[in-house]
Amino acid sequence: MTWLIVAGDLTPLGGMDAANHALARYLASRDEVHLVTHRAWPDLAALPTVHVHRVWRPLDRHLLGSPLLSQTGQRVWRRLRSSGAHAVVNGGNCRIAGINWVHYLHAAYPLESAGSFARRAKVALTYRRDLVAERRAIGAARLVICNSRRTRDDCIERIGVDPALVRVVYYGGDPERFSLVTAEERAAARAALSGAAGRPLVGFVGALGDRRKAFDTLFSAWRELCRSVTWDADLMVVGTGAERPVWERRAREAGVAARIRFAGFRTDVPQILAALDVLVHPARYEAYGLSVREALCRGVPALVSASAGVAEHYPAELSDLLLTDPNDAGELGAKLLSWRHNLERFRSAVVPLSGSLRAHTWDRMAAQIAETVAQTL
Repeated sequence: MTWLIVAGDLTPLGGMDAANHALARYLASRDEVHLVTHRAWPDLAALPTVHVHRVWRPLDRHLLGSPLLSQTGQRVWRRLRSSGAHAVVNGGNCRIAGINWVHYLHAAYPLESAGSFARRAKVALTYRRDLVAERRAIGAARLVICNSRRTRDDCIERIGVDPALVRVVYYGGDPERFSLVTAEERAAARAALSGAAGRPLVGFVGALGDRRKAFDTLFSAWRELCRSVTWDADLMVVGTGAERPVWERRAREAGVAARIRFAGFRTDVPQILAALDVLVHPARYEAYGLSVREALCRGVPALVSASAGVAEHYPAELSDLLLTDPNDAGELGAKLLSWRHNLERFRSAVVPLSGSLRAHTWDRMAAQIAETVAQTL
């Protein structure tokens, strides 16, 4: 079998890039794989069954690179389709009548941005263009694979996809990189973070370029919690974006700068997670939520929006970790207080879920996708 995968980046660094990377590696262990991409990780490019069709991304901008990615994907597909190849595209990145693997649905969340007029205009223009491309590409697919039931429902309700064409395959993971944290690992990870010893550590992992991840809700809740002398936890924010300087300034103005550490972009996320006592992810829209899954795999409780795809894994006994309203700072503050008063109980309660998630590896996910394609097309 020959496969074509069209994806902006195929790297193991996280999110949909890691998922695409894992699928490509699995398929390349059995079949010939053509990758149309801006960036393929060296381990993929080195495989004898992989053919990389690199696409220029001018100024490293999605807005400029995505049309070139689509054009190249369609050109390579015209050459391969007569041989019975399968094509896998992501959302609106390339319109091909094959398999559309939906990681994120623009139609499910009207993206907004703060900042200058020029920035807001650029975000609005990109969103409108992506929305049109998404509807056309997903509408042309013969099979739509979604990373959660949430994404499946959004595709059906917001794009009008025929339910008979949709399948759900949850993300996998690396059980070695995101293993259950031992006491020794946790001590070493906390020691590596200066100033983290002795106090409970709350984490937030996500971009600070817009309000989708709802850091504003967490900030409001945190500011109120810090008014009490009994609140003894610190917050570590992993991620960067256009609004990071704004939040750093607001933290200073609110007098909580000493209680929030803005760590920026980090490549050592498994070690960061090992140091945390809880992860907070109050996203307004989250098709899945890989950072939450990774925290749980490490045995770290995660407060997450009930509407996020990853929340579908939560059993009833962990319902206290689910947020009903990502805009409600009061609810989030109350959940954090409940966690703090029952820290060890929550840590123990996530262990069974941690084990089941680690058992669903990237290879198992990729095998499910391959099997779904074989049974459907």
